[in-house]
Amino acid sequence: MEREQIRSGVKDALQFLRRLEPGDDTQPLPPRLPDARIVNVEKRGEMFVRDVPGKEGAPTVVLLHGWTLSADLNWFSGGYEVAARHGRVLAVDLRGHGRGLRSDQPFSLEAAADDVAALIRQLDAGPAVLVGYSMGGSIGMLAAERHPDLVAGLVLASCALQWRSSLYERLVWLGMGLTEYVLRFGAPSGITDRYLRHAVEQSPDLDGYEGWVKAEARRGDASDIGHAAKALAKFDATELVSRISCPAAVVVTVRDNLIRWRRQRDLAEALDAHVVEVDGHHNAWLVMPDEWASAIDAAIQAVTASSPGAHGDPALRGDDRPLAEARAAHG
Repeated sequence: MEREQIRSGVKDALQFLRRLEPGDDTQPLPPRLPDARIVNVEKRGEMFVRDVPGKEGAPTVVLLHGWTLSADLNWFSGGYEVAARHGRVLAVDLRGHGRGLRSDQPFSLEAAADDVAALIRQLDAGPAVLVGYSMGGSIGMLAAERHPDLVAGLVLASCALQWRSSLYERLVWLGMGLTEYVLRFGAPSGITDRYLRHAVEQSPDLDGYEGWVKAEARRGDASDIGHAAKALAKFDATELVSRISCPAAVVVTVRDNLIRWRRQRDLAEALDAHVVEVDGHHNAWLVMPDEWASAIDAAIQAVTASSPGAHGDPALRGDDRPLAEARAAHG
């Protein structure tokens, strides 16, 4: 099985590395995005936040993006709209990523989790449901463990307890850990261009936003992104999850070659979490926006329906369907 995984990974890499053809100069015009503001968070720094008002009394949903991304990149293709069905939405650029705060201290997942908690506290937005994709899921788990009073629930997508159990995973994360040294000399634009070419081939609707996606992907700080890769390679929540008591849901990307399906299922079992499956890869958020948004919607619904106070007025939930119906509709 591991040999098959390695062969599949090599095949994907060769497809990724094939020659780029000259392209048109594309203006980086963004899609329609929610209003943003800069929040000067006490003792943390300036944080870039998308802030979408929600129904009075409804929970706040905090969106946490993945490694190398920004809030807008990760959530523009349906995530903002879906989260807003459930309450107020806060989407933050994490430290070192996008327009996120910059610090003299090397990036750490713990510091990023404390940033998120400080923002929730300062905006009096807790307890909140944290929705984290990949690295954002790891940060969400740390925030729930370190600041349980501020977290009402977790939705973890394309995430795992840790990803180094097999030979294949160790090889993948060894490469991730080495990215710091590459990024110190500047991220080669060809990497972004090849990634987007692959994404557009799978989802032609992205073609109109290719210029904006390229520009947005280059906002992050190279050093922080490199340190984040090393932190993820070492991350292990095997013991941490026993100290998380809030309701959780896990969105599993079943064809994921970066975080294997089994690892995502292990996380769900450790948290006794509701599971929603997406028949896609780690980039399902980008190339399968409708399926991805539907899964996130169902996962938030499951968590809010299980959270204290969520069983009262149906208007405080994402919709008025019974939880059993929502679960049946999404696998």
